[in-house]
Amino acid sequence: MAELAATEPPGPRAAFGPSRNGGERRTNAPDAAQETQLRSMDLNHVIALLKDSGSKDLEKEQLKTLKKVVKHFENGLPLKDVIQITAILNLCAEKMREQEAFTEPLCELIKLFGLPFQKKKSSDEVNYSVEVSQSIAQLGYLMLVPSSQVKIQICKSIVSFYNMELPGKLLSGYQPTNPNYKIQMAEIGGLAEILVLSLALVENQLTEKLWVLKALQHLSTSGISCGQMVRAQAASRLCLCLNGADPSGQLLFRSSDILWNLLEKASKEEVVDQLRSLECVHALKDVFVDLMCGFRHCDHQLRNDLLVIATLLAEEPAVPMIESGFAKILIVLATCTEVKLPNPLVKGFKLTYSYEDFEMKKLLFNVIGILSKDPSATQLLRENHVMPALLYYVKQNRKPGFPDWSASQYEELQLHAIAVLASVAPVLVDKYLSCQANTLLLMFLEWCAGQDPFFGRGNSFHGRGGCGNKLPQMHYSLRALRSVVALYHDAVNIDLCDQGAISQLLDILKYAAEKCKEKEDTVLLEIQADILFILSVLCESDVHRKELFSCEGIGILISFFKMDPRKLCSGLGYNCLLLSALDCLWSCVIGCYMAEDYFIDQRGVFLLLDLLALKEKNLCNIILGILVELSDNCEAALHMNVWQGKREQTAANLLIQLWRQEELDLGVKRDQYGKIVDTKRPIATSFQKQQKVFPVPASCPSFAIMEISESIRAKVYSLFCKLGFENLPGLSAKDLVTLAIIQRYIDFKIGEVWSEISSEIKEEFRPVTSDEKALKLISEVSENTGRMVLALQTAVLERQHHEEIQEEKKTYKEIQATRIQRDLTNKSWENFLARTSNYEALKKAKMLQNKLIEASKYDAEFQNRTEHSTDIPKLQVTNKKSQRKSRKINL
Repeated sequence: MAELAATEPPGPRAAFGPSRNGGERRTNAPDAAQETQLRSMDLNHVIALLKDSGSKDLEKEQLKTLKKVVKHFENGLPLKDVIQITAILNLCAEKMREQEAFTEPLCELIKLFGLPFQKKKSSDEVNYSVEVSQSIAQLGYLMLVPSSQVKIQICKSIVSFYNMELPGKLLSGYQPTNPNYKIQMAEIGGLAEILVLSLALVENQLTEKLWVLKALQHLSTSGISCGQMVRAQAASRLCLCLNGADPSGQLLFRSSDILWNLLEKASKEEVVDQLRSLECVHALKDVFVDLMCGFRHCDHQLRNDLLVIATLLAEEPAVPMIESGFAKILIVLATCTEVKLPNPLVKGFKLTYSYEDFEMKKLLFNVIGILSKDPSATQLLRENHVMPALLYYVKQNRKPGFPDWSASQYEELQLHAIAVLASVAPVLVDKYLSCQANTLLLMFLEWCAGQDPFFGRGNSFHGRGGCGNKLPQMHYSLRALRSVVALYHDAVNIDLCDQGAISQLLDILKYAAEKCKEKEDTVLLEIQADILFILSVLCESDVHRKELFSCEGIGILISFFKMDPRKLCSGLGYNCLLLSALDCLWSCVIGCYMAEDYFIDQRGVFLLLDLLALKEKNLCNIILGILVELSDNCEAALHMNVWQGKREQTAANLLIQLWRQEELDLGVKRDQYGKIVDTKRPIATSFQKQQKVFPVPASCPSFAIMEISESIRAKVYSLFCKLGFENLPGLSAKDLVTLAIIQRYIDFKIGEVWSEISSEIKEEFRPVTSDEKALKLISEVSENTGRMVLALQTAVLERQHHEEIQEEKKTYKEIQATRIQRDLTNKSWENFLARTSNYEALKKAKMLQNKLIEASKYDAEFQNRTEHSTDIPKLQVTNKKSQRKSRKINL
């Protein structure tokens, strides 16, 4: 490491000359003396003096001058003089290599950097920031000086940055800088990185190394400094220092504390990457083993700190935890108290059941969970009795507290162990079966659902929602069962079913559902979702198990499908629960005719269509899949045909709406009326059109085939094949336009596949004439189908347009007839008013009435009959209603 070149001092300037008016300013006596001394100190002269070399008298003069400088600045360095003091430091360091007499002055000058810097103006901190940061960095480079006294003094001055004490007397006209100013300048100058590199200079000097570590410990409280230390490979350097000889224990304590700060404030990935070497892991292991048998409180704390670091290392697969033997020690230590088998690896270890041992126990369980994800650690887990140790906690806690742990501590360890069991069981299935874990878990679940009094604390991470109940124990036990059931291991699933797991799980499901009605809780929702998943796996491929499930399970599923749709957006987990219920329906009901009939009789198809009408994106695919499977049952198809949603919506209309929305999401081109735009590729998505054609193996599906499984269009087409394409109620012309495309979906999909085949063939080679004609004919057939559908769509729209015109004409005629009737009524009213207000008009109307009466008579028929007068005697009214009333009076 090269020494930082000394910065050239600025040119001579009268920094401390007289005032402009030639006189002295009046001050108090002490301040005046200090000001006079300040002005008499010419640092440029000191620098020039130190550059000279010669006789002993010159050396004495230099030492005397340096003492004056130290005395002069005993209350702090002005910011403007820091760069010159740094130049003096460098010159003293050069002199000291030849004359040890300069060691003391050099240390005294370095001590000045531990005092607060002085500023005249507030802007001085910014104006001199570059010079000050370089000067503080130069302190780190002075670690090259071969003197223990100098190195220790440098570290002491750096430590004083973080415990700044104001001097008893301040310079006249100056004030101390901000307390964090030096720390900020140290960050800018990169002091932390320089000090890390200086560790190599004090490798075999314990006292100096401890002081360097103390300085680094203070510097590591800053995130910027931690980043600089990581660049200098501080993590690996410090890790190799951990097991160094140090009777005081300060080396281990300070090194581990710095490592902690690096992990917290710097890039954790970079720090772990530096610790991944075999040498670092061995060093950690050796120190951990020494501390494992320690009896002091501080030993236990350091042990746990190193265990956390080891946990972080274990998360990285490339770290040689197994090769170094560290993983085996941790596993044996985690299981020794439960298995109680003697092992030389933990000889001398004694569990004291203190709080530190409790924390260690949780950390060790956590390490086991992490190692279970590494396939290379499986054999270690199998050989060191991890499965029996974890199953030790799968039992009811009858006593208020465990003999050695408190009740809350034992509960936390129990929950943690069962949570780790969910990670370990899938990789140790043989041990899981040999230890009869299924039986233990089912018995434990029975206790969890029982009425035995148990007052859980619920004050740990795994005890969420468990205050005063056994829900966390039930939750994590079901998680453990779920993890092994998800393997679809026949021996595990058969063993569960033989012990009556299906009926027991249904009882627990009902218990959890009832509890959830009393109080909504995420833990209860997760419990129900886990049970539904386990039942789905157990019943998926066995008709007899489906029959067992259908007796009680269908009623429970129906209750899930009736949940308030608003709960799906609550964020509590109802969405996941509903998906689990739908998956359970598919696995536990579909395929068993007895179960299907019972589900349909319970209005299950109606409930599924009600859920489908919500148009939730994550629900549509699975609901449509279930309906496709159910549609093979003729009763289900009838229920779909008679279903009506809001505003009398039919199932056909709902399916068409879903189809249109799916095509909109997929970017399929349609015009404003929903008609086909591209007759060559009528159902191609925007993603398919963007993909370039390239040959793929026969076992690899093409984009056209993958689209079938990823979208809902194929399911909608399948349902219409069951419902039919003709005489569907509740469809508009726009629906019929879309239905024409759905009806030809399979033809269009075949055309897409042949188009991909043709493009792949032409990418590789030129087909022969007969093959080329066949491919061209297939392409034309597909395009003609598109044109035919387009023509059908046009005809539907024209028919609709014609019907709209006819309806418009009919409406117009009705309006016209209404208007004519209104005119006649108005005319009649006007005639009535004329008769009542004008006697001549009345006479005229009477004459007209008589004339009409005479004209209506047949002379031949009424010749010999008596004639009756049509006049009412003494009539004085003109209103017909009044006439009828008068007639009644006369009669």
